Amino acid sequence: MGAGRRWVRDGGGCGTEMGAGRRWVRDGGGCGMSSGGGGRGGPEPRGTAQTGEGLFPPPRTGFVWLAAQSAMPLSHHLPVRLQVIKEPYGHKEDQSIMAHPISAFQAAYISIEVLIALVSVPGNILVIWAVKMNQALRDATFCFIVSLAVADVAVGALVIPLAIIINIGPQTEFYTCLMVACPVLILTESSILALLAIAVDRYLRVKIPVRYKSMVTPRRAAVAIACCWIVSFLVGLTPMFGWNNLNKMQRTQELNSSYTEFVITCQFETVISMEYMVYFNFFVWVLPPLLLMLLIYLEVFNLIRKQLNKKVSSSSNDPQKYYGKELKIAKSLALVLFLFALSWLPLHVLNCITLFCPSCQTPHILTYIAIFLTHGNSAMNPIVYAFRIKKFRTAFLQIWNQYFCCKTNKNATSTTTAETGN
Repeated sequence: MGAGRRWVRDGGGCGTEMGAGRRWVRDGGGCGMSSGGGGRGGPEPRGTAQTGEGLFPPPRTGFVWLAAQSAMPLSHHLPVRLQVIKEPYGHKEDQSIMAHPISAFQAAYISIEVLIALVSVPGNILVIWAVKMNQALRDATFCFIVSLAVADVAVGALVIPLAIIINIGPQTEFYTCLMVACPVLILTESSILALLAIAVDRYLRVKIPVRYKSMVTPRRAAVAIACCWIVSFLVGLTPMFGWNNLNKMQRTQELNSSYTEFVITCQFETVISMEYMVYFNFFVWVLPPLLLMLLIYLEVFNLIRKQLNKKVSSSSNDPQKYYGKELKIAKSLALVLFLFALSWLPLHVLNCITLFCPSCQTPHILTYIAIFLTHGNSAMNPIVYAFRIKKFRTAFLQIWNQYFCCKTNKNATSTTTAETGN
Protein backbone atom coordinates (compact mmCIF):
# COMPACT_ATOMS: atom_id res chain seq x y z
CA MET A 1 0.00 0.00 0.00
CA GLY A 2 1.40 3.42 -0.94
CA ALA A 3 2.20 6.12 1.57
CA GLY A 4 -0.72 8.00 3.03
CA ARG A 5 -3.15 5.28 2.00
CA ARG A 6 -5.05 2.69 3.99
CA TRP A 7 -7.84 0.15 3.61
CA VAL A 8 -11.26 0.97 5.06
CA ARG A 9 -13.83 -1.82 5.53
CA ASP A 10 -17.36 -0.41 5.96
CA GLY A 11 -18.89 -3.81 6.84
CA GLY A 12 -18.18 -5.12 3.38
CA GLY A 13 -15.54 -6.64 1.19
CA CYS A 14 -14.45 -3.87 -1.24
CA GLY A 15 -11.55 -1.80 0.02
CA THR A 16 -11.48 2.00 0.03
CA GLU A 17 -8.24 3.68 -0.82
CA MET A 18 -8.03 6.88 1.20
CA GLY A 19 -5.95 9.61 -0.29
CA ALA A 20 -6.77 8.67 -3.86
CA GLY A 21 -10.20 10.25 -3.45
CA ARG A 22 -11.94 7.13 -4.73
CA ARG A 23 -14.29 4.59 -3.22
CA TRP A 24 -15.52 1.37 -4.69
CA VAL A 25 -19.27 0.81 -5.16
CA ARG A 26 -20.71 -2.67 -5.54
CA ASP A 27 -22.85 -2.79 -8.70
CA GLY A 28 -24.24 -6.03 -10.07
CA GLY A 29 -21.81 -8.24 -8.20
CA GLY A 30 -18.61 -6.29 -8.97
CA CYS A 31 -16.90 -3.17 -7.64
CA GLY A 32 -17.58 0.03 -9.54
CA MET A 33 -15.10 2.90 -9.11
CA SER A 34 -16.20 6.36 -8.11
CA SER A 35 -13.94 9.08 -9.38
CA GLY A 36 -13.01 12.22 -7.54
CA GLY A 37 -15.94 14.07 -9.14
CA GLY A 38 -18.46 11.81 -7.39
CA GLY A 39 -19.70 10.04 -10.56
CA ARG A 40 -20.03 6.26 -10.50
CA GLY A 41 -18.06 4.19 -12.96
CA GLY A 42 -19.24 1.04 -14.66
CA PRO A 43 -19.32 -2.33 -12.89
CA GLU A 44 -16.10 -4.24 -12.62
CA PRO A 45 -16.10 -8.02 -13.06
CA ARG A 46 -16.09 -10.33 -10.08
CA GLY A 47 -12.78 -11.11 -8.49
CA THR A 48 -10.33 -8.19 -8.29
CA ALA A 49 -10.28 -4.67 -9.67
CA GLN A 50 -6.95 -3.11 -10.62
CA THR A 51 -6.18 0.59 -10.12
CA GLY A 52 -3.04 2.48 -10.92
CA GLU A 53 -1.43 1.84 -7.57
CA GLY A 54 -2.89 -1.14 -5.81
CA LEU A 55 -4.91 -4.31 -6.08
CA PHE A 56 -8.38 -4.12 -4.51
CA PRO A 57 -9.66 -7.29 -2.80
CA PRO A 58 -12.77 -9.01 -4.25
CA PRO A 59 -16.18 -7.92 -2.91
CA ARG A 60 -18.23 -9.96 -0.45
CA THR A 61 -21.83 -10.69 -1.32
CA GLY A 62 -24.58 -8.61 0.21
CA PHE A 63 -22.96 -5.21 0.91
CA VAL A 64 -23.70 -1.76 -0.43
CA TRP A 65 -21.01 0.84 -1.08
CA LEU A 66 -21.60 4.55 -1.51
CA ALA A 67 -19.59 6.62 -3.92
CA ALA A 68 -17.99 9.47 -2.04
CA GLN A 69 -14.76 11.32 -1.84
CA SER A 70 -13.03 10.65 1.43
CA ALA A 71 -11.56 14.13 1.57
CA MET A 72 -14.96 15.90 1.47
CA PRO A 73 -17.76 16.00 4.07
CA LEU A 74 -20.61 13.53 3.60
CA SER A 75 -23.10 16.37 3.16
CA HIS A 76 -21.39 17.36 -0.12
CA HIS A 77 -22.40 14.08 -1.65
CA LEU A 78 -26.11 14.06 -0.79
CA PRO A 79 -28.50 13.16 -2.18
CA VAL A 80 -26.86 9.91 -3.23
CA ARG A 81 -28.78 7.41 -5.30
CA LEU A 82 -28.97 4.15 -3.40
CA GLN A 83 -28.98 0.81 -5.12
CA VAL A 84 -31.14 -1.79 -3.36
CA ILE A 85 -29.17 -4.99 -3.05
CA LYS A 86 -30.99 -8.21 -2.35
CA GLU A 87 -28.89 -9.71 0.41
CA PRO A 88 -28.80 -12.89 2.49
CA TYR A 89 -31.53 -12.91 5.05
CA GLY A 90 -30.42 -11.63 8.41
CA HIS A 91 -28.06 -8.83 7.29
CA LYS A 92 -29.83 -5.76 8.63
CA GLU A 93 -26.98 -3.34 8.91
CA ASP A 94 -26.80 -2.78 5.15
CA GLN A 95 -30.46 -2.47 4.19
CA SER A 96 -31.43 0.78 2.56
CA ILE A 97 -34.83 0.65 4.25
CA MET A 98 -36.33 3.90 5.38
CA ALA A 99 -39.44 4.30 7.49
CA HIS A 100 -41.95 6.27 5.42
CA PRO A 101 -44.52 8.46 7.11
CA ILE A 102 -48.15 7.41 6.66
CA SER A 103 -49.92 9.60 4.12
CA ALA A 104 -53.37 11.11 4.61
CA PHE A 105 -54.81 8.58 2.14
CA GLN A 106 -53.29 5.70 4.07
CA ALA A 107 -54.65 7.14 7.31
CA ALA A 108 -58.14 7.24 5.78
CA TYR A 109 -57.75 3.67 4.53
CA ILE A 110 -56.61 2.44 7.95
CA SER A 111 -59.50 4.26 9.67
CA ILE A 112 -62.09 2.61 7.42
CA GLU A 113 -60.51 -0.82 7.91
CA VAL A 114 -60.50 -0.40 11.69
CA LEU A 115 -64.15 0.67 11.60
CA ILE A 116 -65.07 -2.46 9.61
CA ALA A 117 -63.19 -4.63 12.10
CA LEU A 118 -64.93 -2.99 15.06
CA VAL A 119 -68.30 -3.86 13.53
CA SER A 120 -67.39 -7.30 12.21
CA VAL A 121 -65.77 -8.85 15.27
CA PRO A 122 -68.43 -8.04 17.93
CA GLY A 123 -71.28 -8.72 15.49
CA ASN A 124 -70.10 -12.19 14.55
CA ILE A 125 -69.16 -13.03 18.14
CA LEU A 126 -72.76 -12.17 18.97
CA VAL A 127 -73.92 -14.64 16.29
CA ILE A 128 -71.80 -17.42 17.79
CA TRP A 129 -73.00 -16.52 21.28
CA ALA A 130 -76.64 -16.60 20.15
CA VAL A 131 -76.33 -20.10 18.68
CA LYS A 132 -74.57 -21.34 21.80
CA MET A 133 -77.20 -20.14 24.27
CA ASN A 134 -80.39 -20.68 22.25
CA GLN A 135 -81.58 -24.26 21.79
CA ALA A 136 -83.75 -23.21 18.84
CA LEU A 137 -80.58 -22.39 16.86
CA ARG A 138 -78.91 -25.77 17.23
CA ASP A 139 -79.83 -27.41 13.90
CA ALA A 140 -77.35 -28.02 11.07
CA THR A 141 -78.05 -24.78 9.21
CA PHE A 142 -77.07 -22.65 12.17
CA CYS A 143 -73.96 -24.77 12.75
CA PHE A 144 -72.86 -23.82 9.24
CA ILE A 145 -73.73 -20.21 10.03
CA VAL A 146 -71.41 -20.44 13.07
CA SER A 147 -68.61 -21.66 10.79
CA LEU A 148 -69.25 -18.68 8.54
CA ALA A 149 -69.24 -16.36 11.57
CA VAL A 150 -65.90 -17.78 12.76
CA ALA A 151 -64.39 -16.97 9.36
CA ASP A 152 -65.84 -13.45 9.56
CA VAL A 153 -64.41 -12.93 13.06
CA ALA A 154 -61.01 -13.98 11.72
CA VAL A 155 -61.36 -11.49 8.87
CA GLY A 156 -61.90 -8.66 11.34
CA ALA A 157 -59.34 -9.80 13.91
CA LEU A 158 -56.59 -11.15 11.60
CA VAL A 159 -57.01 -10.30 7.91
CA ILE A 160 -57.78 -6.61 8.33
CA PRO A 161 -54.72 -5.95 10.57
CA LEU A 162 -52.55 -7.86 8.08
CA ALA A 163 -54.07 -5.86 5.20
CA ILE A 164 -53.13 -2.65 7.01
CA ILE A 165 -49.56 -3.91 7.42
CA ILE A 166 -49.36 -4.78 3.71
CA ASN A 167 -50.75 -1.36 2.78
CA ILE A 168 -47.92 0.29 4.71
CA GLY A 169 -45.50 -1.84 2.67
CA PRO A 170 -42.95 -3.17 5.15
CA GLN A 171 -39.66 -4.70 4.04
CA THR A 172 -39.85 -8.45 4.75
CA GLU A 173 -38.44 -11.76 3.61
CA PHE A 174 -40.43 -13.28 0.72
CA TYR A 175 -42.05 -16.18 2.59
CA THR A 176 -42.88 -13.96 5.56
CA CYS A 177 -44.87 -11.73 3.22
CA LEU A 178 -46.46 -14.80 1.66
CA MET A 179 -47.68 -15.99 5.07
CA VAL A 180 -49.18 -12.54 5.67
CA ALA A 181 -51.07 -12.74 2.36
CA CYS A 182 -52.43 -16.31 2.64
CA PRO A 183 -54.96 -15.99 5.53
CA VAL A 184 -57.39 -13.98 3.43
CA LEU A 185 -57.36 -16.79 0.82
CA ILE A 186 -58.09 -19.41 3.49
CA LEU A 187 -60.95 -17.47 5.05
CA THR A 188 -62.50 -16.54 1.71
CA GLU A 189 -62.65 -20.18 0.68
CA SER A 190 -64.01 -21.16 4.10
CA SER A 191 -66.83 -18.63 3.73
CA ILE A 192 -67.69 -19.89 0.24
CA LEU A 193 -67.81 -23.52 1.35
CA ALA A 194 -69.90 -22.61 4.41
CA LEU A 195 -72.38 -20.80 2.16
CA LEU A 196 -72.46 -23.84 -0.13
CA ALA A 197 -73.13 -26.14 2.83
CA ILE A 198 -75.96 -23.84 3.98
CA ALA A 199 -77.50 -23.92 0.48
CA VAL A 200 -77.35 -27.72 0.32
CA ASP A 201 -78.84 -27.95 3.81
CA ARG A 202 -81.80 -25.71 2.87
CA TYR A 203 -82.34 -27.78 -0.28
CA LEU A 204 -82.53 -31.01 1.72
CA ARG A 205 -84.98 -29.45 4.18
CA VAL A 206 -87.50 -28.72 1.43
CA LYS A 207 -86.72 -31.72 -0.78
CA ILE A 208 -86.90 -34.47 1.86
CA PRO A 209 -88.53 -32.88 4.93
CA VAL A 210 -89.54 -36.24 6.42
CA ARG A 211 -86.08 -37.83 6.23
CA TYR A 212 -84.11 -34.64 6.80
CA LYS A 213 -83.40 -35.11 10.53
CA SER A 214 -82.28 -38.69 10.06
CA MET A 215 -79.91 -37.74 7.24
CA VAL A 216 -78.49 -34.43 8.50
CA THR A 217 -77.31 -35.32 11.98
CA PRO A 218 -75.12 -33.08 14.19
CA ARG A 219 -72.22 -35.51 13.69
CA ARG A 220 -72.45 -35.33 9.90
CA ALA A 221 -72.75 -31.56 10.06
CA ALA A 222 -69.57 -31.39 12.15
CA VAL A 223 -67.74 -33.64 9.66
CA ALA A 224 -68.90 -31.42 6.79
CA ILE A 225 -67.66 -28.28 8.59
CA ALA A 226 -64.28 -29.92 9.28
CA CYS A 227 -63.95 -30.92 5.62
CA CYS A 228 -64.77 -27.36 4.55
CA TRP A 229 -61.98 -25.96 6.70
CA ILE A 230 -59.46 -28.59 5.56
CA VAL A 231 -60.17 -27.81 1.91
CA SER A 232 -59.96 -24.09 2.69
CA PHE A 233 -56.49 -24.46 4.19
CA LEU A 234 -55.30 -26.54 1.22
CA VAL A 235 -56.60 -24.01 -1.29
CA GLY A 236 -55.44 -20.96 0.64
CA LEU A 237 -51.97 -22.32 1.38
CA THR A 238 -51.29 -23.47 -2.18
CA PRO A 239 -49.00 -20.43 -2.76
CA MET A 240 -46.86 -21.63 0.16
CA PHE A 241 -46.37 -24.94 -1.67
CA GLY A 242 -44.74 -23.23 -4.65
CA TRP A 243 -47.40 -21.50 -6.79
CA ASN A 244 -46.10 -17.98 -6.09
CA ASN A 245 -43.96 -15.25 -7.63
CA LEU A 246 -40.61 -16.27 -6.16
CA ASN A 247 -39.11 -17.64 -9.38
CA LYS A 248 -40.44 -14.70 -11.37
CA MET A 249 -38.84 -12.25 -8.95
CA GLN A 250 -35.56 -14.16 -9.05
CA ARG A 251 -35.50 -13.98 -12.83
CA THR A 252 -36.37 -10.29 -12.76
CA GLN A 253 -33.74 -9.45 -10.17
CA GLU A 254 -31.18 -11.88 -11.65
CA LEU A 255 -30.31 -13.18 -8.22
CA ASN A 256 -27.84 -15.89 -7.45
CA SER A 257 -29.76 -19.15 -6.99
CA SER A 258 -28.06 -19.75 -3.63
CA TYR A 259 -29.75 -16.69 -2.12
CA THR A 260 -33.42 -17.54 -2.30
CA GLU A 261 -34.29 -15.58 0.83
CA PHE A 262 -34.24 -11.87 0.08
CA VAL A 263 -35.90 -8.72 1.28
CA ILE A 264 -38.87 -7.30 -0.63
CA THR A 265 -41.51 -4.64 -0.19
CA CYS A 266 -44.43 -6.74 1.04
CA GLN A 267 -47.48 -6.37 -1.18
CA PHE A 268 -50.13 -8.91 -2.11
CA GLU A 269 -49.43 -8.81 -5.85
CA THR A 270 -45.71 -9.06 -5.22
CA VAL A 271 -45.87 -12.56 -3.76
CA ILE A 272 -49.21 -14.04 -4.93
CA SER A 273 -49.25 -15.25 -8.53
CA MET A 274 -52.06 -13.69 -10.54
CA GLU A 275 -52.36 -16.95 -12.48
CA TYR A 276 -53.14 -18.69 -9.18
CA MET A 277 -55.69 -16.01 -8.24
CA VAL A 278 -57.55 -16.20 -11.57
CA TYR A 279 -57.19 -19.73 -12.92
CA PHE A 280 -57.19 -21.68 -9.66
CA ASN A 281 -58.78 -19.52 -6.97
CA PHE A 282 -61.46 -17.75 -9.02
CA PHE A 283 -62.23 -20.11 -11.91
CA VAL A 284 -62.15 -23.27 -9.75
CA TRP A 285 -62.93 -22.39 -6.12
CA VAL A 286 -65.01 -19.18 -6.25
CA LEU A 287 -67.04 -18.90 -9.45
CA PRO A 288 -68.28 -22.53 -9.76
CA PRO A 289 -69.50 -22.70 -6.11
CA LEU A 290 -71.30 -19.37 -6.53
CA LEU A 291 -73.02 -20.58 -9.70
CA LEU A 292 -73.91 -23.87 -8.03
CA MET A 293 -75.42 -22.02 -5.06
CA LEU A 294 -77.44 -19.86 -7.42
CA LEU A 295 -78.92 -22.97 -9.04
CA ILE A 296 -79.59 -24.56 -5.64
CA TYR A 297 -81.50 -21.55 -4.33
CA LEU A 298 -83.51 -21.30 -7.55
CA GLU A 299 -84.51 -24.94 -7.08
CA VAL A 300 -85.28 -24.32 -3.38
CA PHE A 301 -87.65 -21.48 -4.24
CA ASN A 302 -89.23 -23.55 -6.99
CA LEU A 303 -89.81 -26.50 -4.64
CA ILE A 304 -91.26 -24.27 -1.92
CA ARG A 305 -93.60 -22.60 -4.41
CA LYS A 306 -94.85 -25.97 -5.62
CA GLN A 307 -95.32 -27.28 -2.09
CA LEU A 308 -97.22 -24.19 -1.02
CA ASN A 309 -99.53 -24.54 -3.99
CA LYS A 310 -100.10 -28.27 -3.53
CA LYS A 311 -100.06 -28.30 0.28
CA VAL A 312 -98.47 -31.73 0.39
CA SER A 313 -97.90 -33.52 3.66
CA SER A 314 -94.65 -32.93 5.51
CA SER A 315 -93.06 -33.38 8.89
CA SER A 316 -95.12 -30.43 10.08
CA ASN A 317 -98.83 -30.71 10.86
CA ASP A 318 -99.38 -27.47 8.92
CA PRO A 319 -97.61 -27.62 5.52
CA GLN A 320 -98.47 -24.01 4.75
CA LYS A 321 -96.79 -22.85 7.93
CA TYR A 322 -93.79 -25.16 7.49
CA TYR A 323 -92.97 -24.12 3.95
CA GLY A 324 -93.81 -20.51 4.64
CA LYS A 325 -91.14 -20.51 7.36
CA GLU A 326 -88.69 -22.26 5.05
CA LEU A 327 -89.35 -19.63 2.39
CA LYS A 328 -88.49 -16.78 4.77
CA ILE A 329 -85.27 -18.42 5.93
CA ALA A 330 -84.29 -19.31 2.34
CA LYS A 331 -84.80 -15.70 1.27
CA SER A 332 -82.63 -14.47 4.13
CA LEU A 333 -79.82 -16.91 3.37
CA ALA A 334 -80.05 -16.16 -0.35
CA LEU A 335 -79.59 -12.51 0.57
CA VAL A 336 -76.42 -13.47 2.48
CA LEU A 337 -75.18 -15.26 -0.65
CA PHE A 338 -76.06 -12.27 -2.87
CA LEU A 339 -74.15 -9.87 -0.61
CA PHE A 340 -71.15 -12.19 -0.60
CA ALA A 341 -71.08 -12.36 -4.41
CA LEU A 342 -71.60 -8.60 -4.67
CA SER A 343 -68.69 -8.02 -2.28
CA TRP A 344 -66.15 -10.42 -3.77
CA LEU A 345 -66.76 -10.47 -7.52
CA PRO A 346 -65.45 -6.92 -8.20
CA LEU A 347 -62.01 -7.77 -6.79
CA HIS A 348 -61.81 -10.98 -8.81
CA VAL A 349 -62.85 -9.08 -11.95
CA LEU A 350 -60.00 -6.64 -11.31
CA ASN A 351 -57.64 -9.60 -10.97
CA CYS A 352 -58.81 -10.91 -14.34
CA ILE A 353 -58.19 -7.51 -15.92
CA THR A 354 -54.70 -7.44 -14.41
CA LEU A 355 -53.88 -10.88 -15.81
CA PHE A 356 -55.50 -10.70 -19.25
CA CYS A 357 -54.82 -7.03 -19.97
CA PRO A 358 -51.43 -6.11 -18.46
CA SER A 359 -51.40 -2.77 -20.29
CA CYS A 360 -54.79 -1.72 -18.84
CA GLN A 361 -54.50 0.85 -16.07
CA THR A 362 -56.95 0.20 -13.23
CA PRO A 363 -57.64 3.26 -11.05
CA HIS A 364 -56.31 2.69 -7.55
CA ILE A 365 -59.55 3.97 -6.04
CA LEU A 366 -61.44 1.06 -7.66
CA THR A 367 -59.02 -1.40 -6.09
CA TYR A 368 -59.50 0.13 -2.65
CA ILE A 369 -63.29 0.09 -3.04
CA ALA A 370 -63.13 -3.60 -4.00
CA ILE A 371 -60.98 -4.34 -0.95
CA PHE A 372 -63.40 -2.46 1.33
CA LEU A 373 -66.29 -4.50 -0.08
CA THR A 374 -64.55 -7.82 0.60
CA HIS A 375 -63.70 -6.88 4.17
CA GLY A 376 -67.05 -5.18 4.77
CA ASN A 377 -68.91 -8.35 3.83
CA SER A 378 -67.80 -9.90 7.13
CA ALA A 379 -69.78 -7.19 8.95
CA MET A 380 -72.97 -7.58 6.87
CA ASN A 381 -74.17 -11.04 7.90
CA PRO A 382 -75.02 -10.29 11.57
CA ILE A 383 -77.10 -7.33 10.39
CA VAL A 384 -78.96 -9.56 7.92
CA TYR A 385 -79.59 -12.17 10.62
CA ALA A 386 -80.88 -9.57 13.07
CA PHE A 387 -83.37 -8.04 10.66
CA ARG A 388 -84.40 -11.09 8.62
CA ILE A 389 -84.32 -14.18 10.88
CA LYS A 390 -86.65 -14.08 13.87
CA LYS A 391 -84.75 -16.73 15.88
CA PHE A 392 -81.57 -14.67 15.74
CA ARG A 393 -83.39 -11.46 16.58
CA THR A 394 -84.94 -13.12 19.63
CA ALA A 395 -81.57 -14.53 20.73
CA PHE A 396 -79.86 -11.14 20.30
CA LEU A 397 -82.51 -9.45 22.45
CA GLN A 398 -82.20 -12.20 25.04
CA ILE A 399 -78.43 -11.68 25.26
CA TRP A 400 -78.89 -7.92 25.53
CA ASN A 401 -81.49 -8.17 28.25
CA GLN A 402 -79.68 -10.87 30.22
CA TYR A 403 -76.09 -9.65 30.09
CA PHE A 404 -76.22 -5.92 29.41
CA CYS A 405 -79.50 -4.08 29.86
CA CYS A 406 -81.11 -6.00 32.72
CA LYS A 407 -77.78 -6.53 34.47
CA THR A 408 -77.31 -2.79 34.64
CA ASN A 409 -80.84 -2.30 35.85
CA LYS A 410 -80.41 -4.99 38.50
CA ASN A 411 -77.23 -3.38 39.78
CA ALA A 412 -78.96 -0.03 39.94
CA THR A 413 -81.95 -1.57 41.74
CA SER A 414 -79.69 -3.38 44.22
CA THR A 415 -77.83 -0.16 44.95
CA THR A 416 -81.08 1.72 45.50
CA THR A 417 -82.42 -1.00 47.79
CA ALA A 418 -79.23 -1.02 49.85
CA GLU A 419 -79.33 2.74 50.22
CA THR A 420 -83.00 2.60 51.28
CA GLY A 421 -82.24 -0.09 53.87
CA ASN A 422 -79.48 2.03 55.34
